[in-house]
Amino acid sequence: MRTYLLLLGLVALGCRHEAGGSGVAPTSDKSQFTKVRLALNWYPEAEHGGYYAALTQGYYRQEGLVVEIIKGGPKAPVIPQVDKGQFEFGVYNADGLVTARSKDAAVVAVLAPLQISPRAIMVHAASGIDDFSKLKNVTLATDHSQAYFAFLRRQIPLEGVKVVPYQGNVAQFLNDPNFAQQAYVFSEPFVAEQQGGDPKSLLVAELGFNPYTSLLITSDQYLADHPQVVQAMVTASRRGWRHYLEHPDETNEHIHGLNPEMTLAALEYGVNALRPLVLDPVAKEEGIGHMSRERWQTLAEQLAELGIAEPIDVSRVFTTQFLGEQIKTQR
Repeated sequence: MRTYLLLLGLVALGCRHEAGGSGVAPTSDKSQFTKVRLALNWYPEAEHGGYYAALTQGYYRQEGLVVEIIKGGPKAPVIPQVDKGQFEFGVYNADGLVTARSKDAAVVAVLAPLQISPRAIMVHAASGIDDFSKLKNVTLATDHSQAYFAFLRRQIPLEGVKVVPYQGNVAQFLNDPNFAQQAYVFSEPFVAEQQGGDPKSLLVAELGFNPYTSLLITSDQYLADHPQVVQAMVTASRRGWRHYLEHPDETNEHIHGLNPEMTLAALEYGVNALRPLVLDPVAKEEGIGHMSRERWQTLAEQLAELGIAEPIDVSRVFTTQFLGEQIKTQR
């Protein structure tokens, strides 16, 4: 569960399939389009911006696709839905994907927009806690069932830390200078700042637990049966992410229309926070969405050591076959 700003985004999703009005003319002369659905892991927000940009800018249609983006929410069953063929594509995070794959879910990642996980622990700047070694003598609100917390607990002593359930808002944080909580860097810190708080985010990735985030996934079966559609989806989505990072305003207006609880100011904050997570040094060199076997192997071993997932052959979890020509942005 995330911040309460995101919990009420119940406006029915509409998809602007036509490129008209976006300034992009479709280049395909195909008379027929392939219809596919993309299931989100949460309500529409900045972490989905590249996919919505591909939609609003007409990139999917240029690749011969009509894409319907389906909103998610708390505990959205994205992997089972994709695995069973209810949706052709989904958005999910790498730790959950490895765990599901180790339990025989036949799903695979084909694109990894966020190279650095946005998962963080939010503390008060005035507390002087500027790295995890100083995370002591506070109350920490978190979902202790999450893999990142199991890793964090193993890595640092959490001396004097009282762990309590995360309530999905920043109320306690604002009222208690000795309170810390889980966060996504593009979400809860913005809410806290807007209400007069002094948030500082400690990225869990800095401890060494860094799952790819906002993955584009599909099922083994769909990939085998429709490789050209998967290629089209990856190509258009990568273009969408590049466009979103460089020109986010129109896409943010679209997302705001779908989820009014996400204000334009929150979305602007979000894309600014996302930019370095998508365009880390590896992505700048290899292109948006890059994945490496080493990263997947490290994650799989971490999850196995934590007892969260069974050991797994990571070649079954992801494929880079659709990345092809790298799509880069200006350095």
